[in-house]
Amino acid sequence: MKPRRWVALIVAPLAAVVLGLGAGSVAIAPGDVLGALFGAGDDTVRTIVLDVRLPRVTLAVIAGAALAMSGATLQGVLRNPLAEPYLLGVSGGAAVGAVVVTAAGNAAPPLITLGAMGGAVLAVVLVLSVARAAGGRFDPRILLMAGVVVGAFANAAIMIALANTPASSVRSALWWMMGSLADASWLDVAWVTPLVVLGAAFLWTRARDIDVLALGEDAAAGLGADVDRAARSLFLASALLAAATVAAAGLIGFVGLVVPSMARAFGARRARLTLAASALTGAALLTVADLLARTVRSPAELPVGAITAVVGVPFFLVQLGRLR
Repeated sequence: MKPRRWVALIVAPLAAVVLGLGAGSVAIAPGDVLGALFGAGDDTVRTIVLDVRLPRVTLAVIAGAALAMSGATLQGVLRNPLAEPYLLGVSGGAAVGAVVVTAAGNAAPPLITLGAMGGAVLAVVLVLSVARAAGGRFDPRILLMAGVVVGAFANAAIMIALANTPASSVRSALWWMMGSLADASWLDVAWVTPLVVLGAAFLWTRARDIDVLALGEDAAAGLGADVDRAARSLFLASALLAAATVAAAGLIGFVGLVVPSMARAFGARRARLTLAASALTGAALLTVADLLARTVRSPAELPVGAITAVVGVPFFLVQLGRLR
């Protein structure tokens, strides 16, 4: 990639953060936003920027980067530009685990995170099992269909888990399932960040495996790679990244679908470059999507998952047409 493209990728999330901190029911100029970040300016402005908006924007940056890296990994391993955690049922499985824990009366963030991770791992196992039973193992088309089936099953499981819960809890759960950063806090940021950093570090160190698997099973085996083991470990790492974001912000689809394609359009080809470019682009995209979610119909708020779906569904259809 050319240096000026990297400059654009780095500037984009920074600009999105400043815009996200300044826009809202109380508009704050960029200069005042920067002043508040460095401890200067009016007390009211600092309170709005640092205590109200900064946790939400920070969580959007982290979640966007995590979803984008998860999608980039899955697309590389499966050699399919339509692969992403939402469409492969991973996010749905994470949502089942989180909803089951919440419906049982355990609303502590660590327990919700553990439930989401357990659900995501179970979803990966189910997808791989269905693909293996169909004789496709890591066939991209069969895995994608298996993911759709597991995602549908996850939605049914969530409805069953919420069947006997109070109406107020059902409404909160449904809003969370559509994706929302409205309740973001520094506590959410504190426990999500280490999980995302660990997942990103693992993918970064295993980037060569992604490059090798992208050549196809036969070529990867010919180069000495343990295809099954490498694919499983990358699947699980991608699932855990998606699970961390689901536990913190609910179901946010299509970020992992759109962003890696944008990164490749910028010229990223090798896995490490694609992961880095995807993380930066995903952070900017979800920050802007969350900004739109809270300002388009202000003072009402839209689910951020609805905003990403408005972008992602047409993109999915275009990509599907290209594959044909």
